[in-house]
Amino acid sequence: MLFPAIRFNARSGARFAALAALLAAVLLPGAAAAAAVAAPGAAADAKPVYSDAAALGKLMFFDASLSASGKMSCASCHSPSHAYGPPNGLAAQLGGADMRSQGTRAVPSLRYVLNRTPMWSHAQAASMSERLSETDNAPVGGFGWDGRFNRLRDQASFPLLNPDEMANKDPVAVLVKLERAPYAARFKEVFGQNIFADPARAFTQAMYAIERFELEDPSFHPYTSKFDYYLDGKLQLTAQELRGKKLFDNPSGGNCAACHIDQAGVDGSHPLFTDFNFQALGVPRNPELRANADPKYFDMGLCGPLRTDQASDTSNCGLFKSVSLRNTATRQVFFHNGRFHTLKDSLRFYVQRDTNPAKWYPKDAHGKVDKFNDLPVALRVNVDTTDEPLTRKAGERPVWSERDIDDVAAFLATLNDGYVPKPKQQ
Repeated sequence: MLFPAIRFNARSGARFAALAALLAAVLLPGAAAAAAVAAPGAAADAKPVYSDAAALGKLMFFDASLSASGKMSCASCHSPSHAYGPPNGLAAQLGGADMRSQGTRAVPSLRYVLNRTPMWSHAQAASMSERLSETDNAPVGGFGWDGRFNRLRDQASFPLLNPDEMANKDPVAVLVKLERAPYAARFKEVFGQNIFADPARAFTQAMYAIERFELEDPSFHPYTSKFDYYLDGKLQLTAQELRGKKLFDNPSGGNCAACHIDQAGVDGSHPLFTDFNFQALGVPRNPELRANADPKYFDMGLCGPLRTDQASDTSNCGLFKSVSLRNTATRQVFFHNGRFHTLKDSLRFYVQRDTNPAKWYPKDAHGKVDKFNDLPVALRVNVDTTDEPLTRKAGERPVWSERDIDDVAAFLATLNDGYVPKPKQQ
């Protein structure tokens, strides 16, 4: 298993590839007009002007009647008042026809990434010999924890049809509900009076409408955090926040900015705090997920079980997307499996995973710490152990102290939207 280990021997090479992909990526069809970065405060000053499709998409996004239970909408999991992330600390949300089924992954935020996510790609050397002798580029792009959707309309269809979420049997079941919706007449006005006579086309247009809402509504990318005002030179960060930023940026320390880029773009665009790359961090198995009661079940990210087209490349197993850290300090659930419920515990795990593994992982039948226990043993070689700070050994000092963790958490809190600058003293 030499090849998977090589993948992570130089994060800088992967970061370069990711940045190149971001520059060259073709955005979602129709998303170019939505890709401009709003100035801080702009979303609060102007009422959104939607296309007809987006206005319908907004109604659908908040419509719980489109679910089998009649109690779950897109906004139930992607709450606008929680940065379009989960409204609670559940490891995975409850849904299904009876609202008792549990999903298998934590809900990611939809804020900031929808109009700037590159298409899925994984650039590799042409021959195996070149792959073994050169650093392999990490996969990049696509929507979802495993990047399996390249279009927002496809991502939108997944929860509608997922038995653990909105639980519709098929697209026709969605359309039956849509025809009964108070806005059905408006749907026909926009997409044609006979639109429901063609179920395939009607479902495609419905998903397109949700896509347009997500791209056109400025609340998905408000840029109203303290950090945005700081970037624009309108205020200064506190001493603690600046210490946290330094620790966040330090390549021989936290090294967070290697994946969660915090520098403004060459065009002045504000950073999203993600490079859309994929990493295997070895997050501990989460007993809160019902699926994990089966010892043979493993969520392996890029290679399954939800994504299937990458399953043949075992070097992809265990890789999940590096998500945006904007508004992360407002969350109550962290990582793809929802294993942690506070920001500081997530940071502690990140810097203490290898220095104190017994703190995070259980012991096996032989009394040995079962490190990286949320992956099959044969695939644990994929976990990153070569990039700082994931290079430490048991018993060594972590790169961050508790005070450092407090400082980094303070810096991350500057990424929360809705900051109101204090008026300047006259």
